[in-house]
Amino acid sequence: MAKKTVATLQTSSKRLTKAIKMVKRDKSGAYTFVESTMLPEQVNEWLAKK
Repeated sequence: MAKKTVATLQTSSKRLTKAIKMVKRDKSGAYTFVESTMLPEQVNEWLAKK
């Protein structure tokens, strides 16, 4: 299960969003955090990926 955190960033005229999701590793069972900065429209699509 992935948890999500979303922060909105503004740089000049572009509006960007930084999304962070928690992903469980198959081998060790440990959780890692994956971060990405993208357009707000792409956040839900990125979070849906496994």
